[in-house]
Amino acid sequence: MSDSAPAPAAPDAPAGDAIPGQPVLYGGQAVLEGVMMRGQRSWAVAVRRPSEEIYVEEHDLRPLGARHKLFRLPFFRGMGVLADSMVIGVRALSISGNQALEEEDQMSDKGMTWSLVIGALFFSVVFILLPAAGTNFLSKHIPDNLLFNLLEGLARLGFFLGYIALISLLRDIRRVFEYHGAEHMAIHCHEAKLPLTVENVRRFPTLHVRCGTNFLLILFMTMLVVFTIAFSIFGRPPLLIRVTAHLLAVPVIVGIAYEGIRLGAGRERSKLVQAIMRPGLWLQMLTTKPPVDGQIEVAVRALEHVLPEADRARIPVLPSRVVVRGAGGEPAAGTVGAPGDPVAG
Repeated sequence: MSDSAPAPAAPDAPAGDAIPGQPVLYGGQAVLEGVMMRGQRSWAVAVRRPSEEIYVEEHDLRPLGARHKLFRLPFFRGMGVLADSMVIGVRALSISGNQALEEEDQMSDKGMTWSLVIGALFFSVVFILLPAAGTNFLSKHIPDNLLFNLLEGLARLGFFLGYIALISLLRDIRRVFEYHGAEHMAIHCHEAKLPLTVENVRRFPTLHVRCGTNFLLILFMTMLVVFTIAFSIFGRPPLLIRVTAHLLAVPVIVGIAYEGIRLGAGRERSKLVQAIMRPGLWLQMLTTKPPVDGQIEVAVRALEHVLPEADRARIPVLPSRVVVRGAGGEPAAGTVGAPGDPVAG
C-alpha cells in the first residue's frame, strides 16, 4: 500500500520533517515486493527480486520545504510534504516494479504516468463525484442543507472505508499489506532501541499510531467537517460547483489535516491523541497484515539505508544477499562476502 500521506514522520508517510526538540522519526511506504523508507536526509527502497536477493537503492532527499520558504510555513508545509511524498512514492513504485517483476512484466515510464493519471481520475470519480451525485439524487427528500451536506460527507467516508475493505480481500494487495506491516514493525523496533534482527522485529505489532492510514482517515473526516459547514453556509450549490469546489479544496484540506496531525506528533501517550488515533488503528487492521521473515528482512534493509552510520553498524548480518545501488542506479560501494553483506551489482 502506498502510504505516502503527509503526516510528519509517520511510518508510511514522509519523515524528515523534524520537530525541534524531538528525535528524528522515520517513515515510508509499502511498495511492490518491498518497502520504501524515508529519513531526514535520504530515502531508500528495498525490493525482493525474483532471484530472492534484496535490491536496495538510495537517494538523497531534497524536500520542497528545504528549497522554498513558502513550504516551511504552517498550512503550506502540508501541501509541500504531500507533493514530496507523491514524487518519492511514484519513484519508489517504479523502482520496485522494475526489480520485483520479470522483464516482460515491467512497466515503462509512460505506463507509470498513465497509471497515475488513471489513479487521479479514479480518486476524483469514486471519492468526489459519486458521493456528491448520489446525495444529489436524494436532494428533494432532504430539505435541510446541513443534513444534506453531512450525508454527502458521510457517503464519501463510507466509500473510502468500503474501498479499503474491498481491496484488502485481493491476494496481491494482501501481500503489499504484509510489507506494510513489516515496515511498521521495523520502525517500532528501531524506536525501542533494539537491534534490528528479524527476531526482535517480530516482537512488535503491525499497527502504528503514526501510520499514514490514520492520516487518510483524518483527511476524510476533515473534509466531512469543513464541507458540511462551508456548503451549509452557502446553501446547496449545484452538483458541478460542489464537485469542482471539492477538487480545488483538496490541497487546503491537506494543509489543515497536516497541522492537526503535527500537533499530535510526539504526544502519542496523550489520552486525547490516543482517542483521536484509535479509529485509524482499527482501520489498520485491514491495511496491515503479519509479514513473513523474508518481508521483515526487506523492511530492515530499507530502514538501514536511511539511518546514521553509527546505527547502521549495529545491524547484524541477515540471511539474504543484498545488492546496493546509489542514486540513479549507480553501483554503491560494497563488498562481496557472507549472505547479507552489501554488494555492488
